[in-house]
Amino acid sequence: MASDTDTVSAGSGVGHAAPQPAGRVVTRFAPSPTGFLHIGGARTALFNWLYARHHGGTYLLRIEDTDRARSTDAAIDAIFDGLNWLGLGGDADPVFQFARSDRHAQVAQAMLDAGHAYRCYLTQEELAERRAKAQEERRPFRLQSEWRDADPATWPEGQPYVVRVKAPRDGETVIDDLVQGSITVQNAEIDDYVILRGDGTPTYMLAVVVDDHDMGVTHVIRGDDHINNAFRQLVIIRAMDAIEGGWADPAYGHIPLIHGADGAKLSKRHGALGVDAYRDEMGLLPEAVFNYLLRLGWGHGDEEIISREQAVEWFDIADVNKGASRFDLKKLLNLNGHYLREADDARLADLVAPRLAALVPGFDAARDRALLVSAMPVLKVRAADLNELAKGAVFLFAQRPLALDEKAQSLLTADARGILGNVIGRLSGESDWTAPVLEASLKAMAAELGVGLGKIAQPLRASLTGQATSPGIFDVLVLLGKEEALARLNDHAA
Repeated sequence: MASDTDTVSAGSGVGHAAPQPAGRVVTRFAPSPTGFLHIGGARTALFNWLYARHHGGTYLLRIEDTDRARSTDAAIDAIFDGLNWLGLGGDADPVFQFARSDRHAQVAQAMLDAGHAYRCYLTQEELAERRAKAQEERRPFRLQSEWRDADPATWPEGQPYVVRVKAPRDGETVIDDLVQGSITVQNAEIDDYVILRGDGTPTYMLAVVVDDHDMGVTHVIRGDDHINNAFRQLVIIRAMDAIEGGWADPAYGHIPLIHGADGAKLSKRHGALGVDAYRDEMGLLPEAVFNYLLRLGWGHGDEEIISREQAVEWFDIADVNKGASRFDLKKLLNLNGHYLREADDARLADLVAPRLAALVPGFDAARDRALLVSAMPVLKVRAADLNELAKGAVFLFAQRPLALDEKAQSLLTADARGILGNVIGRLSGESDWTAPVLEASLKAMAAELGVGLGKIAQPLRASLTGQATSPGIFDVLVLLGKEEALARLNDHAA
């Protein structure tokens, strides 16, 4: 096992069924606060949340902030913000790993005292020489430290050292992974990795194990890039169980990573990576992102639209695919369009208002909210995201004289402007300003003029909205109101 990121081949495990938990389930999501909440991390959080909810258990959060140089408060806030937006906040106050460094060191000392770890005085230069020799001889580097079995009495006091775990050399370790099936690693492949650095600070590998134990985590569900780590971490777990008892192996479920549509590992070139970008820049709804992430590698028959309640009821970790999922932005946007159409109009108006204020000078969310809410039923059926929804609402609040786009200008020919004059005369006499009445009136007018309704509707739409496309023209008339609609028509009539 050369490094933390090497891939271990899984056993066949096809069609395996996840064993039902014997006791209370405790899962955790443990991100490192070095940036935004990655979309892949959000899915890992979701699967942990669902597994705990499905089994009536507990879902916890841990911030793995031991990398002090890269961990930031802004990143921590962004992670919590993204999780809360998706409804994946923890069931208890989050644990901050760095604050538990003394506890981690305590476990390392217990392993030292019991002979399950050792002080290694090899210098960086000596290690580099051995790695170079292994490379020169074209063989994998396996640390064989002469300090592994040295008598503690021979440890040179005052010299720098690290603490390494004493990994087993013989036999094999088998993990019955809830997703990947049975995985076997020869113990000779597991290295004597460092658990305490030269400055006395714990490594990630030690801190994770201690925190999971102390938090009572029973199921570790995480990306399959951590499969190798599971075998290495079991060395600590089993050593501590031998020392003091009560350190049970967790159940592992390693879920495949998310790839782009081209099959390559998801990266910036495939689109947004952070949950905040899906919310802020792309204008997606949390329920749509929740539903889409749920379907990335997991499914329930042919169901595509799955509510939170159904997800909790149906989720089974055994149904997670073993292969990587492909991220499809078009599917996500289609799903978001569905949830937009289902969303409460007042909620949508509140979400759209800040975006609309950036598009329309003078827009006042408090003053204009009622009109925005009333427009939602006809606007949301034409939009895939909040940005499109905001753009679709611009015409309602635009100031006269209305700016016309190029297509709208082309529709307002001399003949069309003449028709608008007739329309103004017709609509000025209408006292019942409702869609059915206005539709009947203009259809009658079209018949009288011997033209199709489109000959009237197209210049009408252009002058009322400044665009060649809009919601139904009779809905537009009603939303604008008689006074504003006639004023806009007058601006462009012959």
